[in-house]
Amino acid sequence: MSVAFAGNSTPGSSREAGPLRVMVVDDSVVIRGLISRWIGAEHDMEVAASLRTGLEAVNQIERISPDVAVLDIEMPELDGISALPQLLAKKRDLVIIMASTLTRRNAEISFRALSLGAADYIPKPESTREASAADIFHHDLIQKIRHLGARLRRKSAVASPPLAPASPAPAARAPTVARPAAPAPAVHAPSSGALSTRPFSTQAPKVLLIGSSTGGPQALMALVTELGPVIDRVPVLITQHMPPTFTTILAEHLARASRKPAAEAVDGEPVKPGRIYLAPGGKHMRVVRSGADIAIALDDGPAVNFCKPAVDPLFTSAIDIWHGGILSVILTGMGSDGMRGGKDIVAAGGSVIAQDEASSVVWGMPGAAANAGICAAILPLNQIGAKVNRLFAGDRA
Repeated sequence: MSVAFAGNSTPGSSREAGPLRVMVVDDSVVIRGLISRWIGAEHDMEVAASLRTGLEAVNQIERISPDVAVLDIEMPELDGISALPQLLAKKRDLVIIMASTLTRRNAEISFRALSLGAADYIPKPESTREASAADIFHHDLIQKIRHLGARLRRKSAVASPPLAPASPAPAARAPTVARPAAPAPAVHAPSSGALSTRPFSTQAPKVLLIGSSTGGPQALMALVTELGPVIDRVPVLITQHMPPTFTTILAEHLARASRKPAAEAVDGEPVKPGRIYLAPGGKHMRVVRSGADIAIALDDGPAVNFCKPAVDPLFTSAIDIWHGGILSVILTGMGSDGMRGGKDIVAAGGSVIAQDEASSVVWGMPGAAANAGICAAILPLNQIGAKVNRLFAGDRA
């Protein structure tokens, strides 16, 4: 058994102060060592344990009591997808990030893990000898641990104030896609401070653009189920920060959820109403004029906002086509991608809706747009679909 512990804690105790405790579970000694070194180099996190199998993780979870687990999918004795529900049963607020190589099978398993309560996924490079691939993996993993762990602590602080009397045990941890039974009120002034909104465009929208990142697959699945009337009327173009193969699977899931045609966009194909176009992993998606038609343009240029595909190229390219007739939605995600493109859309006469902080897995992208003052509305996820439908039906308020 390969086990390494760092720090001391009491299972179930609140650790709002101090570094995030991360449990690394992977049967590859090279990957475990690499991830452990990266975590150890960060001031705000530490390696709580380094384990070889999912069975070790399940058996040790209560003693280790980590905040975050990086969980490999393919392991001996007990694989990641089998260990996932057992880990959450023993520590319901554990943040689990699934790690896998870029195969179709692993992409499908990662999507299943999200529905079972995993917070996010990250693709592992096939070879850590490739410097660029290792650098991206390093950057993305550390950011996911930091942002998802910080969200957990904020939720814990709200749920358990230091001087509050004892309260009943919390309800079972629900998957990220779960929505409240009754709609929450619209949020125009989240906890980060009073935020102003601007009027919606007076122009009728002719296209719907959506950008998302961390937590995006779950949010997109929930949103597209409500957008049937819009999809029938106009094209819907989506950029989700996601690698190749994963976007193929996401497009298939979106088609099933929306019951509308949805696929990875193909370079040069015409953009028509009635379809969902998803930016393929590893390519930026733009729209261009092609004679009298509008067409998809994919490019293999450098990353934008550390992302490829990125939201900003889609948003800015759409202005030359639809001018002020653009409605854009920025969903949950790390970073600020979409904010600059959203500014340009608003300057051209279009509108931006951002997901609110409470319903976002990470309030980075939508928060950047909200704080920039470019949003016409900042809404919970379960209100965005209805609002979009009303706007395309003629509501301008």
